[in-house]
Amino acid sequence: MDNRPTAAQTGPPKSPMAAPPGDINLYEQPLNERMRTLLRLEHLFHRAWHHLPNPDTWSSRATVDALMDIMALMGRSDLKTELIKELERHSATLEGLERNPRVDAERLHHTLDEIHQTREVLYSAATAPGQPLRENELLAAVRQRDSIPAGSCAFDLPGYNFWLRHPPERRLHDLKAWLSCFDALRLAVSMCLKLVRESAISTDEMAISGFFQRTLDRGTPFQLLRVGVSANTAWYPEISAGKHRFSVRFLEQNSPAKRPIQTEEDVDFQLHCCGL
Repeated sequence: MDNRPTAAQTGPPKSPMAAPPGDINLYEQPLNERMRTLLRLEHLFHRAWHHLPNPDTWSSRATVDALMDIMALMGRSDLKTELIKELERHSATLEGLERNPRVDAERLHHTLDEIHQTREVLYSAATAPGQPLRENELLAAVRQRDSIPAGSCAFDLPGYNFWLRHPPERRLHDLKAWLSCFDALRLAVSMCLKLVRESAISTDEMAISGFFQRTLDRGTPFQLLRVGVSANTAWYPEISAGKHRFSVRFLEQNSPAKRPIQTEEDVDFQLHCCGL
């Protein structure tokens, strides 16, 4: 069986933060370090794919900057192994629902097939995600200057400046090839986040005078909180979460130059506690 990602799988990722029907803005808060890493990677993949198709050199720079951040984040842990274990855990949890008559069997089997395929794509990858890029001389030069403000100026990296002067088609070809080194990882990140988000227990809540607090059920492995508020409101949520309790403060900020303050209004919002 060919486990390589399909064309549909390797297309630009879709943003999970887009307003759903009813013009609701969603704000997310991870509840563990693994979820923080997955959300950061998702953010970086979106950033890279947003700038990728643009022909100007500044967009090419922005795509390379996103690649540098992905590589830096990847260097902090054995994320490939962690994702394989996470997919296996999700699969085992869902397989336990197969005998539940209230579960849509067809949808469950489809999801299990998707998890299995994503795991096999990641597992069968010949090298660690992004490893070929660590051996790329041009990207290595950029990475060495990455921590210096404006370290990629033309006088600092003439070779990079020379590459940026190539026609847009040549730069796009190179950028796509570099991003493809993370295809298996990106698919696994997307699958894990999709499963967690779709596991949400959703309720309608009210924050009295802009404040809400709740204790989490210790028997449920919650991994992510999502707060949905109307796109037309004048406030946004600030979520603080510990292992067993979380709070939400709704803040107003009339001007970017001023410190935000907690609203005195009662705020209706949607709460999604995600755990699988």
